[in-house]
Amino acid sequence: MNAAASGPLDLEAYLARIGYRGALKPSLETLAALHEAHAVSIPFENLDVLLKRPIALDLESVQRKLVRSRRGGYCFEQNALFAAVLERLGFCVAPLAARVRLGAEPGAPRPRSHMLLKVDLDGAAWLADVGFGSPGLLAPVRMSPDEPSEQFGCTYRVARDGEFWVVQLIIDAVWTDLYAFTLEPQYPIDFEVANYFISTHPRSIFVQAPFVARRTPEVRCTLRGRELTISRGEQTSAETIAGNEQLLAALAEHFGLHFPAETRFLADPDVRPPG
Repeated sequence: MNAAASGPLDLEAYLARIGYRGALKPSLETLAALHEAHAVSIPFENLDVLLKRPIALDLESVQRKLVRSRRGGYCFEQNALFAAVLERLGFCVAPLAARVRLGAEPGAPRPRSHMLLKVDLDGAAWLADVGFGSPGLLAPVRMSPDEPSEQFGCTYRVARDGEFWVVQLIIDAVWTDLYAFTLEPQYPIDFEVANYFISTHPRSIFVQAPFVARRTPEVRCTLRGRELTISRGEQTSAETIAGNEQLLAALAEHFGLHFPAETRFLADPDVRPPG
């Protein structure tokens, strides 16, 4: 199945955007290196939603935003771009859809509002996901039930829960569900529908407040509403963003996102997204 959005891919520009100069053959080493470089370089963010700009998922639009304009995006944009890159390099990629469990009430299913990728490589299946924000992966995880994946101080695994595969992260010494998915094939129209809900519906958390994240092996920065959190290992600091000028400064300093001084995000900054 073709997992990537249609249109030409500017591979050279993408590799420059993420600062990648390594091997390009379709191997596990390449997959892991590209995954980390992308996750470190391109922040998660929903700011165009708050600027009342439509979120387009065609490859040209995604490249214009994330690569040429050096912006970030959320899962549909991030993983569509990553899928296009992997397919160009010869990887076997399938897009999947997940129900986010982090922050949800137990037993209360959420819609399939998250996009992830399954990569088949050398007889094994790997989960790749560069678009889940602050608690998300820096490296791919093998889809082998209950096999831990240590990633720069965080421990993930893919577990089974009945018909679902579940991505879990250890939080406060407890395995915590991030999201659940099946292997049912997904098509571009499926993500178009979910993207429309996420970016326009009044109950969508992404229309209510800024949600921005950037992570490296050393530090994770997260902006939820007015709260900016910076984590370095076991140490976490938090501050409250007082006004628009401070918000724009924080976006530039911590996330590499630059906006004109007159930019105003149309949302209630006091709303705190879950997770």
